[in-house]
Amino acid sequence: MEVGNYIRQKRKQYHLSQSELSERSGVGLRFVRELEKGKPTVQMDKVNQVLELFGERLYPVKIKDIVE
Repeated sequence: MEVGNYIRQKRKQYHLSQSELSERSGVGLRFVRELEKGKPTVQMDKVNQVLELFGERLYPVKIKDIVE
């Protein structure tokens, strides 16, 4: 699942509008909209600001750890 779709699902699960998510996570509304639309280039630190609202975090994983 793409991170934008995941965040959209979490936002809806918690009954938040895009504007509320933006305000509570400290990122711009435009960023939230672009993230949920699947913009291919987003800043990981801002993605983590949004995810932290849900008690989660995105981090890099070595490919070999995924395959094994």
